[in-house]
Amino acid sequence: EKEFHSVANETLHRLQEKIDEYGEKLAIDGFDTDFAEGVLTVRLGDLGTYVINKQTPNRQIWLSSPVSGPARFDWQDSQWVYRRTKVELQSLLEKELSELLGHSIDLGE
Repeated sequence: EKEFHSVANETLHRLQEKIDEYGEKLAIDGFDTDFAEGVLTVRLGDLGTYVINKQTPNRQIWLSSPVSGPARFDWQDSQWVYRRTKVELQSLLEKELSELLGHSIDLGE
């Protein structure tokens, strides 16, 4: 459980930092991020809101996307993977945010 919290928190903090950088750079109307108690909320104004949160009992990260809807990601091979589609969390967010914002988004280190 300790490892789950460490990996999940690091992932959520990194995502918030990277998304914040793009929010400032692209001057998105209504843009805001908030990270509190294991929940990262990314508001993109009229484009929608993402909610990404830790689910400790399941040891998962859950995503609510205005584009693809809900998904639950498990930590596998050093990445968060959605079992149903095998898509990786970072890749999914990069693809969706790139399409929504009309700008190439890279959430990597």
